[in-house]
This record gives sequence, structure tokens and C-alpha cells, in this order.
Amino acid sequence: MRVKAAMSAVVFTAAMSLTACTTQGAAPVGGGGAAPTEHTDDISVGVQPDPAAVALLPADVKAKGTLVAAEDLTSPPTTFMASDNNTPIGFNPDIARLIAAKLGLKLEIKNVKFDVIIPGLQGNRYDLTVSTMGTSAERLKVLDMIDYLTNGSAVATAHGNPKHLAMDSLCGATLGVQSGTTQELKWLPKLNQDNCVSKGKDPIKAVALPSVNDALTQVASRRIDGVFYDATSLNWAKAKQPNAFDVLQPVLNPLPVAIALNLNSPLTPAVQAALQSVIDSPKYQEALSRWGFDGLGVTKAARSKPQPK
Repeated sequence: MRVKAAMSAVVFTAAMSLTACTTQGAAPVGGGGAAPTEHTDDISVGVQPDPAAVALLPADVKAKGTLVAAEDLTSPPTTFMASDNNTPIGFNPDIARLIAAKLGLKLEIKNVKFDVIIPGLQGNRYDLTVSTMGTSAERLKVLDMIDYLTNGSAVATAHGNPKHLAMDSLCGATLGVQSGTTQELKWLPKLNQDNCVSKGKDPIKAVALPSVNDALTQVASRRIDGVFYDATSLNWAKAKQPNAFDVLQPVLNPLPVAIALNLNSPLTPAVQAALQSVIDSPKYQEALSRWGFDGLGVTKAARSKPQPK
């Protein structure tokens, strides 16, 4: 359920800026690379299939000829819709397109709310997801997960940080989180327990919302104190609306995030081999650089391990 309350002009601008086309440079969202802009070209054009990865494809997938990826297209710059409202763009669609090209398959991207992606994978409605999904012991019980990027969590506040929040003093604050994310399920409860509850302080209040856009809208209108979400997306919002948001430092839990498939999927070995072929090619660094993710890449398409508690 999206927020329907009336928004002021600044709130409307702040929310819309997350998916608006831009030709202006913005502050890096990751490790200090080039400023991101809206890239609508297909990065996989000219990429040839990798014979070793193709050889691992299940016969039914090879016969179908299409790889179906579930992605929540509400989180720039990793996964969002271009200003034509028709083209999925961002780092995650780039990686999905490159994997499909390495497998000699066409790619079909389905726009799916993040918190229903895992049931969709389990129901075999989608082949995989490339959606900046953090690894957890619970997810590894039902998913095959393969590392492809490093990301961390941060908090965005209204510009000027009116509640004077800091990453080590969030007790009593009301923070928006996207439903189903690692921030909602793991990192915010841990922050609450370690920094607030165990010390007798007022707990952090979590407000679960359908998307980061909804959460940022509520921050800009001062209905909540901050958003706890992926650092890449929050830095993008700050870059697009520097007078609407601040992002607190430091980034927490900079750990690998993963591509996910249904547990024991026969497609997993082929996807892992294709991803490694992408990582070993110049296209991987191109994808990182054009979304401002320099320094956030991985060198190995490793099967994911549970993140530290």
C-alpha cells in the first residue's frame, strides 16, 4: 500500500527525482567512482555466449530460450524504471542482461515487489532475482545465492538532520524500512537490541513501507525521522535532491549481496558460471562505473555464506 496523503511540492519533487531522467552529474553512490546518470542502452549488446556456461544450461531452459528475472523496479540506482516508464535500468538489470547474454538467452524482467520475490522463486514463476538481496541463514534455507556486489546500510534524514541523529544514536527515532529487506528483518532489530534495548533506552520504531520511494517521501514531509536502507540508493537520493536529504555516516555492514534462485535449482551452476564470466570481462567494471559503484565489485561469483550476526 503506497502512501496517499497529500504531499508538498518539495516532497513530490524528492520522490519523483528518484526515477527522473537526468543528464547532470551526481555525487558517487558507492566507492567514489563516476557520477551516475540514467543509462538506457543495453550493456549486453555485442556480448557473446560463454560456451562453458551454456553447456551447463538445463535442457528445458535452453529450449525455452528466455531467462526470467524478478526485480523490484523502485530502488535507483540499482533497479528502477527509466523516465519512459517502460525500460528497466540500473546496475541490477545490467547484470541480469549480461548473464543472459553469456548464456545465449533472451532476458525478461518482471517488476515484482521485493517482499514477494522469494515466494515467486519458490513457486518457479521466475528463474532468478538480481535485486541487491542480502544473504541470511533463513534465506539460504530456501534459496541458492551467489555473490555479485558489495553493499551496506545507511540512514537518510531530512536535510539538516533536524532530529540530530547519528548512526550510533538512533534510539527513539522512527525509521522507515522497505518490507522484506535485510534492514527490516535483521539489521534494524540488531541495532535496536545492541544500542537501545540492552542499554535501557527508548527503542527505534520501525515503519515498514512498500518501497524506498515511499519511505523517502515520508522523510521529506517529516512524518518519519529517517530511512534505513541500502547505502547506494540513499546516496543516489541525496545526489538528486541535496536540499531534501542527508545521509549519515558511516555505512554499516558493507557485505556481499547476492543473485538468488530457488534452492537446488538446476539452473544455478549455469548462472554462477555466466556471472563469473561477466566478472572476468570488461563489462563488469563498465557496469560498476556507469552507476557510480567503483570499489563495490567482487572478484569471484562465490556461493553465498550467512552474514555475521
